[in-house]
Amino acid sequence: MKDTFLSARLVEKDLIRLSVFSATPYQKFEVKLIVDDVEEVKLTSTKFVSTPNSMMFDYRLDKPLPLGHSYAIALVGWAIIPLDMSEVPTFPSFNEAFYYDGDDLGATYSKEETSFALWAPVASEVTLKFRKRTSTRWHYHPMERSAKGVYRLTIKGDMEYAEYLYIVTNSGVSRVATDPYAKASSPNGESSVVLDMSRFNGIPSNEEGLSRLNSYIDAIIYEGNVRDLTIDPHTNIENKGTFKALYQEGCLTKGGHPAGFDYIKSLGITHLQLLPIADFKTVNELHPEEKYNWGYDPQQYMVPEGSYASDVLDPECRIRECKEMISSYHKAGIKIVMDVVFNHVYDYVNSSFEKIVPNYYFRKRATSALSNCSGCGNDLATEKQMVRKLILDACKWWIDMYRVDGFRFDLMGLVDVETLNLIRDYARSVKPDFMLYGEGWNMDQETRVPLGKMENAKLLKDFAFFNDSFREYNKKYLTHDFYHNGGYKYALMGSSMTYSQIHAKWDDAVQSINYIECHDNATFFDYITKELGDTPTLENKLGLCSLGLVSILISNGVPFIHAGQEIGLSKFGKDNTYNLGDSFNQFPYDLVDERFDMVERFKGMVNARKTSRLFLTSASKDFASYVEFDDLERSVVMTIKNPITYPQFKAVQLIVNPTFHLVTKRYDEPVTLLIGTAGDVSKANFQMETVMVNHCSCIMVGIK
Repeated sequence: MKDTFLSARLVEKDLIRLSVFSATPYQKFEVKLIVDDVEEVKLTSTKFVSTPNSMMFDYRLDKPLPLGHSYAIALVGWAIIPLDMSEVPTFPSFNEAFYYDGDDLGATYSKEETSFALWAPVASEVTLKFRKRTSTRWHYHPMERSAKGVYRLTIKGDMEYAEYLYIVTNSGVSRVATDPYAKASSPNGESSVVLDMSRFNGIPSNEEGLSRLNSYIDAIIYEGNVRDLTIDPHTNIENKGTFKALYQEGCLTKGGHPAGFDYIKSLGITHLQLLPIADFKTVNELHPEEKYNWGYDPQQYMVPEGSYASDVLDPECRIRECKEMISSYHKAGIKIVMDVVFNHVYDYVNSSFEKIVPNYYFRKRATSALSNCSGCGNDLATEKQMVRKLILDACKWWIDMYRVDGFRFDLMGLVDVETLNLIRDYARSVKPDFMLYGEGWNMDQETRVPLGKMENAKLLKDFAFFNDSFREYNKKYLTHDFYHNGGYKYALMGSSMTYSQIHAKWDDAVQSINYIECHDNATFFDYITKELGDTPTLENKLGLCSLGLVSILISNGVPFIHAGQEIGLSKFGKDNTYNLGDSFNQFPYDLVDERFDMVERFKGMVNARKTSRLFLTSASKDFASYVEFDDLERSVVMTIKNPITYPQFKAVQLIVNPTFHLVTKRYDEPVTLLIGTAGDVSKANFQMETVMVNHCSCIMVGIK
């Protein structure tokens, strides 16, 4: 047989295709279908195609081949080979026939018994493998197939803390998989764990004191990473790099300034967006110091990341500390946005998805090759019903169990619109002001269903999008590429009004996430260094960094700040530091001590943003009636008529000066200084006819 290769595949519900590749002359043979290693059914070819070294035989069956059985093809006198069932999930009727809408997938615990349910419709056999907490012995129990291809088993007795796995047999191949619906895990996702989730009910959500978000533009989002925000040795934070560290109170820098939880509280932000906190693959949870990763390599969607637990060997520790972290921020008046990665997994071949239902969970090109628009080797087929259900169930779990307040969708342009809107519907039914936003890049050209890209903003009215135009126009104008003066003004309007021949991205600035840097871009400080070289002094570079924050906070839309931006964070010229370690990524608390004046200015501008609601509306149709732009030397002047938060003035005027020299503007009548470099100064009632705007700064005045 070394010169002969055989393949048998179910290519339609009732059609088997046998392929023979051989260097030897054709010999007639008898073919039989073997069912469950017992029944034999003789097959008669209905089609035969031959080439010099290959033959293809089609065998049409009397009726569709039912799933849940093992099948093999016997070439009598030659060989017996498994029947490949991997095409079954692509059959047109598959989703309708096997969609399961129940809420009992995974392990359902009670002290008396635990029920296990796994959706594996193509599998011929599933075995539950488990061991109790006090035992090293594994037990093996076959599961029973039920409707919609769900395999079930109930184990009597108290199974809490038991580790379990599924042995799933597809097309004659058995693979060991964790539970896609697992809520708890052993270290590194080696096995799923049964837990009584009611034991966490005593942790308060502390949501009663949270302010209602009336509009996204009332949010101020601060993006950070659990590890990065707490790992710096320049503080007395304990359990560094963990959930617990991120809500430890009373921590200080070596210079005596607030650190960690107290520092974040002091900023005045409304939302803390955390880089992925669901379980990811490439950090060894037993030794997280060995390897660094941001976590955009998902492994388990419903389990918190173990490297962020103070005791990863205790499966309930990561759950408890994650809930306590969110609870603590709620108590401080800060909402938590969770960065979710539903566009790919770390390793599709060894993912539980591919092991359990081969050829189902991942998107394919027209050539049948895996779609790789994510750049990670695979794209999740979110439009398929059971993939959509898994994603929606994961979102429900994080909302109901952990009480998160928003989702930031990584590469949202690869997630289909229907799935996103179903997430919206559920999230808003629980929390009416739940935030939903993501990266709406247009990355997929083959998927036929509408995806969550910016071009589909009208289909996603309750979603905001990272505004790359805002980012680029701000960076260019503020680093003295004054050709982009018009683009900067367009950005100040949240890209929701056509201006300077640049077309609006959306109808309402509420859909614009206004940012200059985030975790996967070069920091603005490094961009300034790259563009302007050694020309500006350090003082001027830091001044431009602060002015970038001011631009975000005075703009129409949703302000988004990357942790460290307020102190001129540098990543030493690197723009994608996802695996480069703490030295590139940690929040530098020594700079908080050195540049605390920048922190104070940032806090002042955050407060000014909250108190100075400048825009009458976020809808573009009204801008032209009350917003005007002008130029003053190289500075931009924005005039807003009839400001709602300053009714005593007929207009307010902002002057943004990114140059390295003083800019002066004279008025016919005295104007009142409302916002200066320190933030809101309106109570001081400073009046002047000549306004001087320092280099790299912005002021706002009231005009009567």
